[in-house]
Amino acid sequence: MLRTHVSDLTVEELKALVRETVEETLAEFLADPDKGFVLRESMKAAIKRSTKAVREGGSLYSADEVASDLDKQ
Repeated sequence: MLRTHVSDLTVEELKALVRETVEETLAEFLADPDKGFVLRESMKAAIKRSTKAVREGGSLYSADEVASDLDKQ
């Protein structure tokens, strides 16, 4: 493996390296972790029930409220 030091790079080469690194990092960060998974029918039905309940006036809970309730258990 050829080893190159940053000090050996031109400004343009360094910019290209940084750009490539940022692009790779963003692609990893923004990738869909569920890609390729299939949503079970039971989960689809649960989501439909939940959204219907909210549309009909049901309660919504913030993540903080849910976390607080879980801490109490």
